[in-house]
Amino acid sequence: MEKVKTIIKENRLVEVLSNKKAKYIIGTILLSGIGIALPRIFHVLAGSSAGSTFLPMHIAVLIAALTFGTLSATIVAGSSVVFSYLLTGMPALARLPYMLIELVIYAILLSLFNKKFNSYISLIATIILGRILYSGVLFVAIDLLGLSTYGISVIESIRTGIPGIIIQLICVPFIAKVMNERLKLKND
Repeated sequence: MEKVKTIIKENRLVEVLSNKKAKYIIGTILLSGIGIALPRIFHVLAGSSAGSTFLPMHIAVLIAALTFGTLSATIVAGSSVVFSYLLTGMPALARLPYMLIELVIYAILLSLFNKKFNSYISLIATIILGRILYSGVLFVAIDLLGLSTYGISVIESIRTGIPGIIIQLICVPFIAKVMNERLKLKND
């Protein structure tokens, strides 16, 4: 009788975990954790400028956008930035709102583009249009609102972040494809 109860519990767990909603929730939580851990790992291995060079926080957000869609990617963006700051002090408080806005822009754009185009075209369009929109945010912050951007420059961030952009273009669509296949998901 005990074996039967164990089997029933195991089957119930498998049933719950195979539920699409559970996959989205668990995936979002795991990618949020990756969005917090990955920048820390890069900073430990490659030094203090690793974040701006390799763009590790972007990776989790972009994977979430391609795998789970807009809501998940936006949650990953917000939770990664806020909890990363609270746990590690990165990004710096002055840069936190700008980083949050940047990642949310990428989350929304990539999720929307991915509904119409393949993941590579969607990612390229997101990288280009996302930087343009982010430039607009900086323009509004500096010129219209008079806020300090603490030396944030879109051109410099692109130049510095080329290794990260290359990593994104090579890894993110592949990882998202594998996740979609393994989890039997279709991005809604």
